[in-house]
Amino acid sequence: MKTLRLILGDQLNTQISSLSDCDKEKDIIFMCEVWDEATYVKHHKKKIVLLFSAMRHFSNLLKKEGYQVHYVKLNSKNSGSFTDEVGQFCKGKAFDKFIVTESGEYRVNEILKKLDNKIKAEVEIREDDRFYCSINEFKKWAKNRKTLRLETFYREMRKKYQILMDGESPEGGAWNYDNQNRQPPKENLKIPAPYQAKGDDIVEAVIKLVEKRFSSHFGDIEPFHYAVTREQALYALDKFIKERLSSFGEYQDAMVENEPWMYHSHLSFYLNCGLLLPKEVIEAAEKAYYKKQAPLNAVEGFIRQILGWREFIRGIYWLAMPDYVNKNAMRANRDLPAFFWDGDTKLNCIKQSVLATKNHAYAHHIQRLMVIGNFMLLAGIEPKQVSEWFLIVYADAYEWVELPNVMGMILYADSGLFASKPYAASGAYINKMSDYCKSCDYNVKEKNGQSACPFNYLYWDFFIRHKKLLESNPRLGFCYKIISKMSDDKKQAVKKDSETFLSNLK
Repeated sequence: MKTLRLILGDQLNTQISSLSDCDKEKDIIFMCEVWDEATYVKHHKKKIVLLFSAMRHFSNLLKKEGYQVHYVKLNSKNSGSFTDEVGQFCKGKAFDKFIVTESGEYRVNEILKKLDNKIKAEVEIREDDRFYCSINEFKKWAKNRKTLRLETFYREMRKKYQILMDGESPEGGAWNYDNQNRQPPKENLKIPAPYQAKGDDIVEAVIKLVEKRFSSHFGDIEPFHYAVTREQALYALDKFIKERLSSFGEYQDAMVENEPWMYHSHLSFYLNCGLLLPKEVIEAAEKAYYKKQAPLNAVEGFIRQILGWREFIRGIYWLAMPDYVNKNAMRANRDLPAFFWDGDTKLNCIKQSVLATKNHAYAHHIQRLMVIGNFMLLAGIEPKQVSEWFLIVYADAYEWVELPNVMGMILYADSGLFASKPYAASGAYINKMSDYCKSCDYNVKEKNGQSACPFNYLYWDFFIRHKKLLESNPRLGFCYKIISKMSDDKKQAVKKDSETFLSNLK
């Protein structure tokens, strides 16, 4: 039996299920770079360089390991879609079977289901078993639950896989150590330099391709120093464990001007495209704890991001699709301001976060949630525009992870499917967790007026505007208690300042 096996651009690992029973002598592995996937949104240039370079390297690795590989580069003869490329390749060839691992994105999975129209072979779409929790398992977990909460899911994953567990109890006696984490940044932190992989001929060729074919896309291409091979990604993991993990927990929410990397791992690039596997990353972190190379609060906080949040968000995505893309509980309809593309704003926190995004196709989770996302929530930016922006600008962004974070965590557009409240904050939070406010044109201490930090009055305006929707939320009782005591003059000042600021957004 001769089989054609398709490897997608986020499945760059020999452990992928579509290769589990591959016959190296008979079967052919098919990979292709296509215009459609690079442009259905105008992805960040660095993201395209990362994925095309990693795909080419993975193709070479497969060939070295004895697999037969047909690789299609993006050139003038390329049809532009992987379905057409598969169809063209199959003409005049006889395959008994076509195998592919399910895509992480609903859109692509719908395309895969129609592949039997292109090829005369049995199509088998296999489960992606790189995750701890399968899609069906999550749906069973979620069924009949009144609330879907990360904490409940995460604890069950810890127990099931015996990760950071002492028998039936969590290691150290607590499920999380947030009381030790999320500290404001101290002065003169010694932040390690980020991992910088050396480029090669493949990377240089892809950079030239992207410069030529994707010149209108967002973001800077160079300097480019991300891992594009499994060997490099494993080195990046080892470097994080040795140099950053010990301080990750304490400063995971901290923001420092001109320090975009902080103590974060930056491994989501490699996890989400397949160069690294979640289990090996978690095992490395857990091993560091037991070897006393990193404290429990840091290791638990890091593992929660992968075993908890990453798995949970994927489950939410497949539970809520396909209607999830149209959610807009807040009826937000404002257009995305131009400064989210060029960073040209007097708000220093936005400028720092957007320029980091433009330069690196990366910003850490608090920059994304509590600066960029917080502003988009308070300003009432239309959800589809927000979702598209996040999908475009980050090299680790795929719809399965991006969409629930935007609709649920950032915009509360799903009415609280899994978030217990909107993650709104005033300038005080940003001032506490960063040094951004020191260099800002606005005064974070002022609540109203032209020189006041816009986050301050937009925060209260948001809750006043959405009182009907949010007032009954038990986690927001303190907020509406304060509003109930506000004078009419204060409320009017909040409304006036907000309307003035938002009317000038372009």
